[in-house]
Amino acid sequence: MNKGDEQEKRQNQENKENPMGNLGDAINRSMSGDMRALTGGGCLTKIFTVVIAIAGILILSRCSY
Repeated sequence: MNKGDEQEKRQNQENKENPMGNLGDAINRSMSGDMRALTGGGCLTKIFTVVIAIAGILILSRCSY
């Protein structure tokens, strides 16, 4: 069993024991986002994420003049 499976198992157990904690996690993620979803994919997903981030930085730097 790898580390991700163990972490997911612990998270599921915690959600069963404390359902309001799950609500708090969901609200916090909706406000700040979950970066693991962007970087957790394969190589192609990571490449797209980096390209979009660089493009965003370039656009913002050009608009600041």
